[in-house]
Amino acid sequence: MAGVGRPAGSRATGSRATGSRGTGPDGPPVVGPGREAVLAVLRRVDLWPIAVRQSLRLAPRGWWRRAPFLPLPARDYLHFRMVTAYGGDGDPDLVPDADPADDLVTYLEWCRSWPGR
Repeated sequence: MAGVGRPAGSRATGSRATGSRGTGPDGPPVVGPGREAVLAVLRRVDLWPIAVRQSLRLAPRGWWRRAPFLPLPARDYLHFRMVTAYGGDGDPDLVPDADPADDLVTYLEWCRSWPGR
């Protein structure tokens, strides 16, 4: 999945798993697949409660004391999940039909389906 605002074949820098900003080839920031994943969840109001619940469950202790002051999972955990989901080094760009946004929505639907959520 080539990023918007990026030439095909180029790679953004920064954390792909969290969608943080990196520097594009000409200097302006580019955004990884994290932004599309967040937008996909925002479109699904029915998934908001489980998304908040999972964010808090996966966030490291004391997340509110460290910038960016968001309940984001630890980078090593996200890397592990990306490797188990996409193989190799966990880069969804290397998997032809990978859609991290759709995968996140599917994951949240799966979490919601478990009894005793």
